[in-house]
Formats: sequence, structure tokens, C-alpha cells
Amino acid sequence: MFTRNRFEALEPWYEALRKAERPVFIYGMGDGCIKVLREFDKYGIQCRGIFASDGFARENEFAGFKVRRLSDIELEYGDFCVAAAFGTDIPEVMKRIRSLSEKYTLVFPDTPVIGETVFSKDAFLSRFGDAEKIAGLLADKRSLKVFENILSFKITGNIDFLDDCFSFPDEAFSNILRLSDDEIYADLGAYTGDTVNEFLKYAEGYRRIYAVEPNRRNFRKCVKNLLGRDNISFYNAAAWIRDEAVRFTSGSGRQSKLSSEGVSVYARSLDSILDGGECTYIKYDVEGADAEAINGSAGTISKYSPKICTALYHRAYDILDIPLLINSIRPEYKLYMRQYPYYPAWETNLFAVI
Repeated sequence: MFTRNRFEALEPWYEALRKAERPVFIYGMGDGCIKVLREFDKYGIQCRGIFASDGFARENEFAGFKVRRLSDIELEYGDFCVAAAFGTDIPEVMKRIRSLSEKYTLVFPDTPVIGETVFSKDAFLSRFGDAEKIAGLLADKRSLKVFENILSFKITGNIDFLDDCFSFPDEAFSNILRLSDDEIYADLGAYTGDTVNEFLKYAEGYRRIYAVEPNRRNFRKCVKNLLGRDNISFYNAAAWIRDEAVRFTSGSGRQSKLSSEGVSVYARSLDSILDGGECTYIKYDVEGADAEAINGSAGTISKYSPKICTALYHRAYDILDIPLLINSIRPEYKLYMRQYPYYPAWETNLFAVI
């Protein structure tokens, strides 16, 4: 049963570090490290230093700390606490993190991919009514377990909660989406075409594909990788709530996002792209603008009830906000949650089907 008591009893990750009374080190650099340091300041946790795996430490500095090798810290301190500050789905790296967690107190503070707002236990409990409603909307026991475990992970930073609810795309495509040979697919956040190719792996065929990608470099790769396919329309635009110019920051890999800074790019709503036409499956992975992109598809969703796959992890409370948004547009949807293998919980997905 989904109860408030379960979450009230959980110890937040920062309390676990404070109670340990051992030196605390951050594992990893980059934006995640900066966000973790900010959280340390908020909760009065002293950072003793930053480390990387032995093969990645280069005697460089980051955020005022010399980046040390893990083996040197182990030799000097023997026992310490670790706050991990990067994301990975690479099996050998995940295995290394798991091994560290078995030797030391290790937490993954839930820093969001996008935005400065960080998930907190108190803020979550203030919205427990929303979580309770979502729990009641979920269509199977697996989804409820994923929902409970991801919320528990976000509070505690304990990767045991993640390990206990991982599944793989095969299961979602085979048992939930069940793509046919007659799909009209809108890929919002098409990147380099990888998710179109994933769709083609599971769909027996298709009528048309709409690939929408704002980053110019990724868009060129997407066109190049899919150019031999028939009936694909490409849009070098950001998926958004309406058609207008927006600011866009181009990061490395998938880290391109809408921003108050950056270059001006054109944004399109899916309703505008389709112009009243049909769509049978929509994928949203638009780096923090997922809610806006869904609102920009509301007409299509209301009219055609397409199958939906959307990310739930870009912003701190997407896991609450996005299921409620989809339910408000089309209450008839059955909702499923799945967590793909990733530390931290950066591959949480919601599937909606009629």
C-alpha cells in the first residue's frame, strides 16, 4: 500500500552523511558536482575533496579542489563517505559504483538534469496528495513499485532502491507499447536518430515519422543517419507549447536545452506540425521542456489518443507533474512507469496507452 508513513520514515541523504561523522568526498566533476556542493552548503556538510577513478584523475583542479585518485583517498583515510555527482548507464561503471557502496557510505544526491530546484523530502511530503493520486492511476504493480522506489531513492540517495526496480526497453515495447505496422511516430528530441532506430527495431512498419531535434549538429547527424528511410519529415526545431523563437543552449551530447541564454532557435508545437493530422505514438525527451511539449500536443492527444513515452527525470518534480498533466489532458490513459538501468534515476519513463 502506498502510504505517507513509508516516506516519513526515510532518512534524507544529507542526514546519512552528517550522522556518519566521517570525511565526505564528492565522486565526479562537472555540473553535477557544482549542484552537490551547493546542497552541501545548504545542509552544512563539509566537502573534504573531490576524486575520480584512478584512470580519470589527471592532477587537475575543480571547484577549488585538486581532483584526487580514489586509491590515494582510500590509502590516506581508510573509511569515508561518498556523494556521487555524475550519471552513467555504462555497466562496468555502475558495477564500480555498486562496489564502492558496499565498502563505504555512498549516496547519490538527487540533483536534477535541468534547473536549480532539487527534490526534497519536505517538499515532496507537502505534495503527497499528488503522489497518492498518481499511485492510484498506475496500471500495474510493477509501475507502483517503480514509483515508490524512485521517490525513496530521491529522498535517500540509496542506489539499493534503483537496483530493485530496473527493467529494460524490451519489456516496455513488448508488453506496454505494442507497436503495430501502421504507426505514425513523432519523435520529439530525436537527437542523432537513435530513438527513431529504436522505434524501427520494435515497430513492424510505419506510415510516417516526424523527427524533431533543435541542436543543429545533432540534427545534421539525424538526417544523415535516417536519410535512406522513406516517409520521414525532419524539423530542426525545439518541441514547445507554441510556434515561436526561443533561446537554446547547445551542450555536449544530449545536454542541449532551452535556456534564458544561448542562441535563438525556432520552436514548434506538435499540434502545429501535424496541423490536425493523425499521430499514433509520441516520444518526449526534450531536456526539461517536456511539460511544454506535452501541452503543445494537447490537441493531438485529445483527438487521437496516441501511445506516449515521456521522460520523468529532467526536472526535480517531473515524476509528479507530468503524469498529472497527461491525466488532465486524457483521463482515459492507463499509465505505466519503468526505470531503465542508470545511476542516478535519470532514465525514468512514463508510458501512456488507451
